[in-house]
Amino acid sequence: MPRTRSLAWAELKFGLIAVFALVMAGLLIFAVGGSGGFFWQNYPLKVQFPNVAGLLSGSPVRVAGVEVGSVVDVKLVAGGAEVWFTILDDMRPIVTDRSRAKIGSISLLGEGAVDIEAGPGGTTIPDWGYVPTGTAAPTIAELTEQAGTGIQDVTAMIADLRAGKGTVGKLLTDEAVYRDFNSLISAADRVAQNIARGQGTMGKFANDPKVYDELNASVANLNAITTKLKNGEGSLGQLLNDPALAKSLNTTTSNLEGVTGKLNRGEGTAGKLLTDDALYKRMDSLTARLDTVVQNLNNGEGTAGQLLHDKQLYENMNQTVAEMRSLIAEIKKDPKKFLNVKVSVF
Repeated sequence: MPRTRSLAWAELKFGLIAVFALVMAGLLIFAVGGSGGFFWQNYPLKVQFPNVAGLLSGSPVRVAGVEVGSVVDVKLVAGGAEVWFTILDDMRPIVTDRSRAKIGSISLLGEGAVDIEAGPGGTTIPDWGYVPTGTAAPTIAELTEQAGTGIQDVTAMIADLRAGKGTVGKLLTDEAVYRDFNSLISAADRVAQNIARGQGTMGKFANDPKVYDELNASVANLNAITTKLKNGEGSLGQLLNDPALAKSLNTTTSNLEGVTGKLNRGEGTAGKLLTDDALYKRMDSLTARLDTVVQNLNNGEGTAGQLLHDKQLYENMNQTVAEMRSLIAEIKKDPKKFLNVKVSVF
């Protein structure tokens, strides 16, 4: 009986060792073959996409391009699909609320993956929390659709060109436009040849050293003028550099502002003329009276008006003036004839 118990205990120990070895081997294979590590090393998270583009359970999850986990499950929810996934627990400081998740692809065949941008420095997302989503890269189907749309646009553009639409289409199909364009090129070629031969202003400027020397001299003179201005030479130079002159100009400007202020306030004769309504009315009345006088003169009213319009009166006055001149001439010629003075003594 004692021998039988010993054999049973030995077999039990062998069985326990074998089971432990199998468990350790399985854990080792899981740790080496999987990217998520052991279950206590996983960091469970979620993310929502409007379209998962064929993402399946077991698809890889990458952070900054490095595979750190896998998709656990994909569920349909309102507005899209919800992806449950686990990553290594060491990713907690890197996958934060600053991170952005999007659908990526492993190969050109379109096998999906979850790509997460690293967001260090942000707030840690709790277990089974949601990672913010970013703009997803275009899928192969979307790129194919865009390429098809582009090909259709190019085909339509080629058809328009063949039909002669647009400037390029007319240039390709309209002989008149081609001739005009050819004439334009010929004219441009002639202009270039004339410039090369030194003809015209541009030609002389490009080929005549004298024109270049004159332009160079003008630039030198301009530099000399600017140098003098900087050195304070001349009136303009003093204006730019002399503080006293600038102060005087500033004082003049201030005085001018004072004068304009007085004018605006109606001070002085000019100010009253600009602001006093009574003075304006007097001037307006005076102008009206002058206008009446001028109108009376034009109508021949009064002595001055008749003098302007009555020809007989003008001739009489002209004759009177002539006779006065004749009388004065005779008096100067023989004063005794007209100055006969008698003196009597009582």
